[in-house]
Amino acid sequence: MNNTLFTIQFFHHIIEFTPWKVIGWIGALMFGGRWAVQALISYFARKPVLPIIFWYMSFVGSACALSYFIWGKNDSVGIIMNAFPCGFTLYNIYLHFSHHKKQAANGEVKG
Repeated sequence: MNNTLFTIQFFHHIIEFTPWKVIGWIGALMFGGRWAVQALISYFARKPVLPIIFWYMSFVGSACALSYFIWGKNDSVGIIMNAFPCGFTLYNIYLHFSHHKKQAANGEVKG
């Protein structure tokens, strides 16, 4: 998966697109883009909000970046940097669903 798909010249730099780099870039965009989504939702809610999409984007971003650093680049710093958020994100998704499951069992309706 390290074969070059295509290259682009950007000023005096050549950017090489490989499948692993594309996966890594998707991870970086998802992980960074989650803050834009969070800010937009908070703007419309007129209060700070951490929506579930934030956690999904965190997980997908971390998982893609982690995959890139494990198989594409083999970089221990990148592996450690993305393994921790991935675990905490899964825990927050678990908390979200267990909280909503308890609310549903108690007959509480979120308004």
